[in-house]
Amino acid sequence: MPLHPRIQSVTDSIIARSAPTRSAYLAQVDAMAQRPPGAQRMGCANVAHAFAAMEPADKRRASALDKVQVIGHRAPNIAIINAYNDMLSAHAPLQHYPDIIKHEARQWGATAQVAGGVPAMCDGVTQGTAGMELSLFSRDAIAMATAVSLSHDMFDCALMLGVCDKIVPGLLIGALHFGHLPTVFVPAGPMTSGLPNKEKAKVREQAALGLVDRAELLQAESAAYHGEGTCTFYGTANSNQMLLEAMGLHVPGTAFVNPGASMREQLTREAARTVLGHSEGTASVVACPPIGRVVDERCIVNAMVALLATGGSTNHLIHWVAVARAAGIIIDWDDFSALSDVVPTLTRVYPNGSADVNQFQAAGGPGYVIRELLDAGLLHADALTVRPGGLREFTRIAQADAQGALAWRDAGASGDLSVVRPAAEPFNASGGLKLLQGKLGRSVMKVSSVPEERHIVQAPCRVFASQEELHAAFQAGELDRDVVCVVRWQGPQANGMPELHKLTPPLAILQNKGYEVALVTDGRMSGASGNVPAAIHVSPEAAAGGPLAKLQDGDVIRVDAVTGSLDVLVDAAQWEARPTATMPAALRAANGLGMGRELFAGMRRNALAAEQGACSWL
Repeated sequence: MPLHPRIQSVTDSIIARSAPTRSAYLAQVDAMAQRPPGAQRMGCANVAHAFAAMEPADKRRASALDKVQVIGHRAPNIAIINAYNDMLSAHAPLQHYPDIIKHEARQWGATAQVAGGVPAMCDGVTQGTAGMELSLFSRDAIAMATAVSLSHDMFDCALMLGVCDKIVPGLLIGALHFGHLPTVFVPAGPMTSGLPNKEKAKVREQAALGLVDRAELLQAESAAYHGEGTCTFYGTANSNQMLLEAMGLHVPGTAFVNPGASMREQLTREAARTVLGHSEGTASVVACPPIGRVVDERCIVNAMVALLATGGSTNHLIHWVAVARAAGIIIDWDDFSALSDVVPTLTRVYPNGSADVNQFQAAGGPGYVIRELLDAGLLHADALTVRPGGLREFTRIAQADAQGALAWRDAGASGDLSVVRPAAEPFNASGGLKLLQGKLGRSVMKVSSVPEERHIVQAPCRVFASQEELHAAFQAGELDRDVVCVVRWQGPQANGMPELHKLTPPLAILQNKGYEVALVTDGRMSGASGNVPAAIHVSPEAAAGGPLAKLQDGDVIRVDAVTGSLDVLVDAAQWEARPTATMPAALRAANGLGMGRELFAGMRRNALAAEQGACSWL
């Protein structure tokens, strides 16, 4: 199937606007790649320090004292960047991965070192607390920690061990600043299914109404989040994994295999083999290309298409803009919007449906979706990947043969048409995200989780300075009416742009009472946001003088996901003359105190707008 003309035109536009920055980036990648290997380039004292703690045999290989050859190649040294901690269920399995990788590397005459660890926080733990205001910028801290880890410059390739919300984008941004290194991402997979997501959401709403107590709520939450692995809804963490498959940065089919599955270790070993150029089933070494070459304009478009086709997390309209910038590529929300018009929605996974990611995997998972998109001409089939077979390898499902070795099979037909559908019979003809723009700025809405009859909301607004204010108004019964709730001073410069996921239950309760309800905010919502219409990431943010700072209680707002508009129905002359409020000094001061938020003040000052990736390093 030839490439869809819209996919080609968006890609061409990105290539044209990115030409200066991309060419400068590739020049740097090529210059770094042409240097001698680290052990030969560095002084003897440098090398001795780098390998002092290695086992003797590894030390001799890595330092080139032994003239070890790996099927015609010098023995490479793999950098392992590990996001392990046992606070995060998704990252707890990574504790033992370095030992597995080192053992596998030795089988091929290579070596591996844990170059460094990166911080990894859980938004599920910090939701609604002051710690959540560190969350977005933890992405940039992770990118910097990745750079610090790789700055020892003794490595020939890298494996990135991480899964969750800010961790994968941070690792990816950091890795792209070392774009000359072949790099493969290594996940740990989702936890097994627990309490269904819809039942969990129902208990949360009951708790918001005071119908269940803390003990019952905790019991339900613990039944949903019960073991090692990522959360099972299709939020930011699992969207990360879908996008990495579509970008060709994984071992094919590795995203949604549970941590306890028998082939999980083999998939980790295969990641080591892949980055060394000795993939399962290949007869000879096939060099894994450097990540700076893999992540090109085609690769970024493939990621955007995969996000839209699966109704993925809105957070990626920020994160993947930043990822692209790290590779010298400039994308914006117009690109997402143009693609969304022609990319069909192929999945229904919570919060866009009732299935969890384990059911998605059983029905065909990423392999099925990628095959359908390829066959429909909606992905760049010629994009580079870390595997010699290109993107077609990522249409297959990983499995273990009778001897426990890895094998792959074709995705076949959908295992459940209520979860995944072919491109010829999609759930929706367009993608799951919508660009909204108008007098109030530019924003996005996750329309895939909002019923069509709620795509337009017009009602008087109530303006809040924090999510705590909204909760208080809800508890006081002040929101029992048609209302557009505006929560401002939540952007990157204001307070680090926390997710406002705690607002979902009260707003859903109002909606279930029959009221017309919507949320408008310059903050973020979780990748697990529910079915309340939410115009989020409003840019420019209120703290930067954006239009939300002009709003007053009672202004009528129209949120229209059909025409793609976000407007306030105030006379133009009156609106123009209205003063722009400034962020209350007490609120600004409070946002910067406690829970380590003082350390992130420079990031808040330097942060770009959400549509520019909220980058703090540019």
